[in-house]
Amino acid sequence: MAYIGFVEEKGALYCELCYEKFFAPECGRCQKKILGEVINALKQTWHVSCFLCVACGKPIRNNVFHLEDGEPYCETDYYALFGTICRGCEFPIEAGDMFLEALGYTWHDTCFVCSVCCESLEGQTFFSKKDKPLCKKHAHSVNF
Repeated sequence: MAYIGFVEEKGALYCELCYEKFFAPECGRCQKKILGEVINALKQTWHVSCFLCVACGKPIRNNVFHLEDGEPYCETDYYALFGTICRGCEFPIEAGDMFLEALGYTWHDTCFVCSVCCESLEGQTFFSKKDKPLCKKHAHSVNF
């Protein structure tokens, strides 16, 4: 005799087959009923193995994801494809971060500093040598 499990729904017990037929959500990708672990995202329910990054095709699982044109991307691929990286710290510039553009690059406001003394150059006169920002004091005294 085969083992058939039971599932409680709204205070009543149902065999797995009846639960699947009447209550189990449908996956947003494969359209099959979901029993077990689910992911709720983008106003749909998904099998864990069906909620995939559009770029790499790997399951996103419970990790952070980002949307671009309504499609989910894992964090790594999103920043590689669409993100802006700070020239100073090489971390992504995220929504809400203060940033500036100088020397043809984008910088967090706190990362735009003199390459020698680390003095903030935001709103200051600055110079550059080989794409490195310098304050007035070090502009003519440094060779890279």
